[in-house]
Amino acid sequence: MQLTDTQQAILAMIAERIGSEGMPPSQAEIARAFGFKGVRAAQSHLEAREAAGAIERLPGRARGIRLKGAPVPPQGELPLPQAAADALRLPILGRVAAGAPIGADVPTDLAESFVVLDRVLFSPAPDYLLRVRGDSMRDEGIFDGDLIGVHRTREARSGQIVVARVDDEITVKLLKIGKDRIRLLPRNPDYAPIEVLPDQDFAIEGLYCGLVRPNR
Repeated sequence: MQLTDTQQAILAMIAERIGSEGMPPSQAEIARAFGFKGVRAAQSHLEAREAAGAIERLPGRARGIRLKGAPVPPQGELPLPQAAADALRLPILGRVAAGAPIGADVPTDLAESFVVLDRVLFSPAPDYLLRVRGDSMRDEGIFDGDLIGVHRTREARSGQIVVARVDDEITVKLLKIGKDRIRLLPRNPDYAPIEVLPDQDFAIEGLYCGLVRPNR
């Protein structure tokens, strides 16, 4: 039985929670995370994954979900079930500001850790992850502490969400390209746009292509 994109994404969530906390999410947590109206919808998706052989549900136990055939991950990685064939191994390269720009934590050739995630969570496929600090992009659903996927590119269109470098500082914002200026717009009215001045060193570092929200 082939899993739907939603079922694959839930499977990745289960793997992430087991890897980070040692236990799977509850059905209520799955329902909240995916906007289901109730736990019955989450239960139906779990039943489909069990029928596909991706998980085993343990009767009579709270959070009684076990991944079947999940490999033991190297230290620093989160496990991903074998049923998710399109796995991405992504480095976390530091942090990015959703607020005033901040410097990157680490050089881009060094990673603080790696995670393994399902490709279905992102579009296009990212090259690395950055950890968000601040809430200037909250109206795009990007919050403090999120891990955002970044597709490495030097080119972007006006209206895309980008990771940009202004001088030696990194920020994630909505790109607006005018005839005579470039602006980086927040998605929170509490923050002012960033005007890129002609004498500043400006570059697009990549496109935002999705996020993972670690359990808080």
